[in-house]
Amino acid sequence: MTRSGISSSRFLSLHQPAVVNNPRTGNLGALIKVFLSRTKELKLSAECQNHIFIWQTHNALFIICCLLKVFICEMSEEELQLHFTYEEKSPGSYSSDAEDLLEELLCCLMQLITDIPLLDITYEISVEAVSTMVVFLSCQLFHKEVLRQSISHKYLMRGRCLPYTSKLVKTLLYNFIRQEKPPPPGAHVLPQQSDGGGLLYGLASGVATGLWTVFTLGGVGSKAAATPELSSPLANQSLLLLLVLANLTDAADTPNPYRQAIMSFKNTQDSSPFPSSIPHAFQINFNSLYTALCEQQTSDQATLLLYTLLHQNSNVRTYMLARTDMENLVLPILEILYHVEERNSHHVYMALIILLILTEDDGFNRSIHEVILKNITWYSERVLTEISLGSLLILVVIRTIQYNMTRTRDKYLHTNCLAALANMSAQFRSLHQYAAQRIISYTCRHLRRYVYVLDKLYFPHYHCSTLQHCFSTLSDNGEELLSLTCSHILRSYASSLFSLLSKKHNKVLEQATQSLRGSLSSNDVPLPDYAQDLNVIEEVIRMMLEIINSCLTNSLHHNPNLVYALLYKRDLFEQFRTHPSFQDIMQNIDLVITFFSSRLLQAGAELSVERVLEIIKQGAVALPKDRLKKFPELKFKYVEEEQPEEFFIPYVWSLVYNSAVGLYWNPQDIQLFTMDSD
Repeated sequence: MTRSGISSSRFLSLHQPAVVNNPRTGNLGALIKVFLSRTKELKLSAECQNHIFIWQTHNALFIICCLLKVFICEMSEEELQLHFTYEEKSPGSYSSDAEDLLEELLCCLMQLITDIPLLDITYEISVEAVSTMVVFLSCQLFHKEVLRQSISHKYLMRGRCLPYTSKLVKTLLYNFIRQEKPPPPGAHVLPQQSDGGGLLYGLASGVATGLWTVFTLGGVGSKAAATPELSSPLANQSLLLLLVLANLTDAADTPNPYRQAIMSFKNTQDSSPFPSSIPHAFQINFNSLYTALCEQQTSDQATLLLYTLLHQNSNVRTYMLARTDMENLVLPILEILYHVEERNSHHVYMALIILLILTEDDGFNRSIHEVILKNITWYSERVLTEISLGSLLILVVIRTIQYNMTRTRDKYLHTNCLAALANMSAQFRSLHQYAAQRIISYTCRHLRRYVYVLDKLYFPHYHCSTLQHCFSTLSDNGEELLSLTCSHILRSYASSLFSLLSKKHNKVLEQATQSLRGSLSSNDVPLPDYAQDLNVIEEVIRMMLEIINSCLTNSLHHNPNLVYALLYKRDLFEQFRTHPSFQDIMQNIDLVITFFSSRLLQAGAELSVERVLEIIKQGAVALPKDRLKKFPELKFKYVEEEQPEEFFIPYVWSLVYNSAVGLYWNPQDIQLFTMDSD
């Protein structure tokens, strides 16, 4: 049996009588009671290979799941609970405490997920149990605001379900780790009977197929595109349920126990006792978890799980940072960032935050420069036959910043990119020549833009046509700058402009901003995209100069290629030595340029690249370290925004909507996020 879809109108006509009549008939409650009674024998049936019993139980759960999905979409939580508290009464009898079938059902589902052995004949019912729990939590989809009080909090954070917390989280994690594939077609259904039993089998099969058609071919709505075939539906569904549970908001008087479990679990090899203050603790095989995370990073949900574990579980973070094969984890993350055009913005953001968290550790920043990679086939800008993981990381992050500055212009994205580079800068070692070149050329690109934008904004009606032509014809990497015969004119102009800035810097920026606003509403030719926020350009320049300065101050002798690239573009850097915003940070850079330029001048003209690098290496040893001014260490730490649930809950549910196996909702009913959101 496979899930697919028919029109919503037909499905509505099929389920409407059940919605209307159930409070009177109690059919849903009766079906749930049948299911609950059968699950008591499910484990024994699995051990005895009782196909018929498991198959019938699965069908009952499937119908419950479909009806539950419809009821949650169609009615309030109060009305929903009435459908689960039906109790048949004889005339004239008094009301007694009705049995809460919803809590019973949830406890039963938790037991089924955690206790039933995963076999070919139980695979489908295990997937259905996880799906039903996702459906139970789906009331969030139909509210614009994040739910802070709901039946989810009532049942899952207290009462009879609470003792299953750690066992459920552990099972869902292991389902993700093991990536168990579904049994081959026919392996989990009734075996063919002999001629004598064929009629019974045929009738049962016909009934089941009919129910499947009624309750799934209609799914409520359909997605824009078919979900790609998954190798492990159980792993995918388990991961989505785990993320939903982990991102439930805390109850008024109770912290989210599922988040507590995720924050505190330990490695199976860790024999130290759990502190008594940590509830819902358990142990899991970290090596298997690490391997699964490395292999599954192509999906948003696996990247979000990695982020959650690195950010919230210190045991996992310590273990991962101690691994000697970090390239297996970092390379998939870099590939996500490299293909930024093909990924949704949330996936890119999560990948970037993972890098930022990793770069908070100095050991990580040192070790990535010791890992040598060969033939990175997915990096197409340049053939990289051999490069360190650290240099590749720098290249990809700079490329991401460049993409963001020219396309999406997301301030948080480029801020976090620069923070990751800054965290690494003091530990830069043996930078690849292309990585060193990109650090310097990207800085130069913004230096040129800065002068150009200031010139256009501060002198909007008196442009020097020669200067404007020079800047407008420069390519992104700025190679043409070296061949311009008027470089001394540019230096003189920049020096005069910065001298003016030093006297009335704030006023100039204020006037520039006003000029920009006026130009956008006038009939003048609009300014280039990168001119729309002068302050952003200045922030990027400042941070890039601090990154270069940090490297020169802490590891000059380890990075001759960076010094070489800096000397190659020294004319442009020299223009900014008097800039009021960069004067302090330019001191060390200017000193290095002057020192090494002098040594190259003494060595004579017509020097080969090899000879220049040799002189740089010798000079790095000779340069007294005390001549370089010390600055505070560049260190940035990732901190979640206030009320992170406002971002994560819609994101998680968008993943459920787009990735869950066999679960469909009418997009017109969704209130939590818009259909065109990532």
